Amino acid sequence: MARLVYLGTPEAAVPPLRALHAAGHDIALVVTRPDRRRGRRGAAGASPVKAAATGLGVPVTHELADVLGAGAELGVVVAYGRIIPAAVLARLPMVNVHFSLLPRWRGAAPVERAILAGDTETGVCLMEVAEGLDTGGIYASTVVPIGPDETATALRARLVEEGTALLVTHLRHGVAGLPAPRPQVGTVTYAEKLRPADLEIHWGAEPELVLRVIRLGRAWTTFRGRRLLVLAAEPVLRPGDDGGTAPGGDGGAVVPTGEPDSPAGLLVGDVVRTGSGGIRLLAVQPEGRRTMAAGDWVRGIRPRPGERLGR
Repeated sequence: MARLVYLGTPEAAVPPLRALHAAGHDIALVVTRPDRRRGRRGAAGASPVKAAATGLGVPVTHELADVLGAGAELGVVVAYGRIIPAAVLARLPMVNVHFSLLPRWRGAAPVERAILAGDTETGVCLMEVAEGLDTGGIYASTVVPIGPDETATALRARLVEEGTALLVTHLRHGVAGLPAPRPQVGTVTYAEKLRPADLEIHWGAEPELVLRVIRLGRAWTTFRGRRLLVLAAEPVLRPGDDGGTAPGGDGGAVVPTGEPDSPAGLLVGDVVRTGSGGIRLLAVQPEGRRTMAAGDWVRGIRPRPGERLGR
């Protein structure tokens, strides 16, 4: 077992922390991002990692420099959210659990960018932390397939599970048990942090591209001048499509999406016209309201003929 410091912030970083603690490692200190205020009048709230560490009785700090006085052998980084300065790394080696197969998708949003790009697989890397953005060598990795309809939330949960197992396995003999890291090989791609514009649905795109955005969570469009979150949807068949069954649909029944020259975003019941087809809305959240089944929303708004989303 090893004496560690742990650096992490969001919910995805909680299972590895708990697993290292349960495995008997001496976690001397947890470093996490400062408490954040929720809303304009809300009280400042602790990060998920801070809450978990407090429950485990582990000291917590928001100051990265504090790791140098903790007497640790190794730092473990999971979704900390900041680049570790070279001066700190020179005094304390660190490993990172990264949710992609490096060098593909270095950066802040590897899960979401993999889905947006249509990747069929991703994975987890246990890597050395080096100066720069996810540039270190790889100690071990696990390949994880991406389901064709898998959401970012579901995929991230599987990656966290795999990453936790990878971390605990390779640290079971302490720092000395880590293998020699291998250099990253391949084309480097970057997973930039998602912006609100990345989650806007462009109805003129092909159905599969629209569905990828929706799978990220919090995808949005507009209707009658107000924002509408589209939380779940599925593909549908168009008139003239051959064979196949729309997942979750009516046994492959064709659902009308308007005439071939109908405008993108046209709302026909709970189906929306896209670039060359349509999707069926399953769950939505109108601005200022709760999440609801799309069918209930449609019955409530009673869309007029020709009404469109995204305008």
